[in-house]
Amino acid sequence: MSMPPPQPDFDRVARIYRWAEYLALGPLLQRTRTHFLPQLTGCRRALMLGDGDGRFLARLLQQEATLHAAAVDTSARMLDLLRARCVFADDRLHTRNASALTVDVQPDTDLIVTHFFLDCLTQPEVDALTQRIGAGTQPGTLWLLSDFALPRSSALRPFAALYIRTLYVAFRILTGLRVTHLPDPQTALAASNFIRVARHERLGGLIYTEIWKHQ
Repeated sequence: MSMPPPQPDFDRVARIYRWAEYLALGPLLQRTRTHFLPQLTGCRRALMLGDGDGRFLARLLQQEATLHAAAVDTSARMLDLLRARCVFADDRLHTRNASALTVDVQPDTDLIVTHFFLDCLTQPEVDALTQRIGAGTQPGTLWLLSDFALPRSSALRPFAALYIRTLYVAFRILTGLRVTHLPDPQTALAASNFIRVARHERLGGLIYTEIWKHQ
């Protein structure tokens, strides 16, 4: 009987992740995460999948004083950092050390957030995740997505492809991540009855953030 492949261990990079991110792209990833924060006013319950050390969630909880959030991550150390950063709102925060693929969505959830997370999943996993969440959320639910992509520009595309390939190699060495190619979350979200309502790109499209809305 074949054994399932080992799961990546992001505990190994939890303490250095923020600084490694700054060495790679400076503040651009965090600016990408927070670009659409002003459009999230009024959200009541958020499901954060793979939010890492909680820098985005802390900003969201500060902005939305009545919002409750559930943060799910396979890394216990990342969740420790997230809870420490969001301690001012610990009465509005629930964390779970688990795979996003196993999580049920609370019926009153109106915001899903996946920042630089879906690129750690295979296409079948992204398809399954979006279908599961789409089936468990109400019309009007927002999905805030940030990730890497290959730019449309033929001049930029080879350099971006090399950069993304290098990132995957680094994460395989550091965490054991087996994924080697970017998935297509846009097709998966559209198939799960979400429609894109906003998009913002940086570095010619190498990194982007989008808002999708459940129909």
